Amino acid sequence: MNKNQVHRFSVAPMMDWTDAHCRAFHRCLTKSALLYTEMVTADAIIHGDQERLLWEVPSNGPTALQLGGSDPEKLAKATTIGASWGYQEINLNCGCPSSRVQSGSFGACLMAEPDLVAECVAAMRDATDVPITVKCRIAIDDLPARETLFTFIDKVTAAGCTSFTVHARKAWLKGLSPKENREVPPLDYALVAALKAERPHLSITLNGGITTIDECREHLEVFDGVMLGRAAYQNPSLLGHVDAELGGQGAPRVSPHDALLAYRPYMAERLAAGVGLHAMTRHMLGLFNGQPGARAWRRILSERAPKPSAGLDVLDAAVEAITSQVVSVD
Repeated sequence: MNKNQVHRFSVAPMMDWTDAHCRAFHRCLTKSALLYTEMVTADAIIHGDQERLLWEVPSNGPTALQLGGSDPEKLAKATTIGASWGYQEINLNCGCPSSRVQSGSFGACLMAEPDLVAECVAAMRDATDVPITVKCRIAIDDLPARETLFTFIDKVTAAGCTSFTVHARKAWLKGLSPKENREVPPLDYALVAALKAERPHLSITLNGGITTIDECREHLEVFDGVMLGRAAYQNPSLLGHVDAELGGQGAPRVSPHDALLAYRPYMAERLAAGVGLHAMTRHMLGLFNGQPGARAWRRILSERAPKPSAGLDVLDAAVEAITSQVVSVD
């Protein structure tokens, strides 16, 4: 039996961004948020370097593996492998609009093939007791939004999936780049709200265009969860408010400095294992956005961290740039 736990807040899977180092950093800011891997293809997991693709720092928070693919048998195998690595959820990507993903017959183009997605979900569910979820758009190209979304959801639900994250935009597979697909198609929160109202037994998480904790709180009055992508990555201090304001557990706010202290042992361990400093610091460039010294923070990390000899002294120098600004302001 696949039993889904509803997560009120999640950080979206983002290619080249939400790697293991990023997730370890984000976990220092929030314990309750559901964090996602980058999308990993089923073929890569079956035939590739599983240690590199699936390694996850032990943490006390939930993490989901997002898979890309459209072959039920391969997805089932990848699901079994992913579950063995300890992920608390396996998510099928039916929303990515990139041409590279389309050429592999997965991502957003699967919204035109709900019967195939249902077969994939059924095979994945049979392969594990870990919850299987789906992330999708409201429709693609010229397909009618309401009919496409409801048909897709209903057919995949019939295969046993009860938890969906819906990016409230169409994906235009012809004529728009992935970046444009995140910004140009208009948001249709009302359609996703109608889906939740008419399918109240489903867990529906809203994604797309959400940038603040206040907006999250407002959407949570309608939806089971909210998912933030670039807003959370580019301004990670926002995540420090999640447990206190959205987690419902009375947790304290986590400051950027608190997060750095918590992340430092991980950084030291990874440096000792041969990981370059930049691989970790690149995820924290926006940590002090809007604060005095933020420009110096970004400059020090951007210029010094990529050097082969860079160590924690570079982080200390960047922190000093922030601290000195705070002292001088005081």
